[in-house]
Amino acid sequence: MSEKHSARAEAWQAVKFTLFSASAGIIQLVSFELLSKALKLPYWGSYLTALCLSVLWNFTFNRRYTFRSDASVPRAMGLVALFYAVFTPLSTWGGSALTNAGWNEDLVLIFTMLLNFVLEFLYQKFVVYRNLTDTNDVAKRAREKEQEKEKAC
Repeated sequence: MSEKHSARAEAWQAVKFTLFSASAGIIQLVSFELLSKALKLPYWGSYLTALCLSVLWNFTFNRRYTFRSDASVPRAMGLVALFYAVFTPLSTWGGSALTNAGWNEDLVLIFTMLLNFVLEFLYQKFVVYRNLTDTNDVAKRAREKEQEKEKAC
């Protein structure tokens, strides 16, 4: 793989992660708003439920399409669970502390989501899918298409 192709592939991976994370963010924001405003749940309950929904969505799509990995689902999800075993209590406690101190809960949620986005990308890229990227059927089909293009030229 050429250096130019590798840089392009890395950039495309980051774009896909961003787009899937944005869709997960929409799920998290909408579910958070429904739970906190419509059902009047406290910040922590709304946040935890919304976070779980977005994590499941994001994990599913990023495993298949961003990192194109055939890594074992239990293994990969277990590693993601370890990330969230640290991130979730810290962000729940921190978010509750900030909202109890008078901060706007929507701003706290957005800040927490941005922090989650950056940390999760790095964790998934360098821990969860390290040496397991581009190993699934989607990646194999893409390589076959690329090889056919090269033969045609």
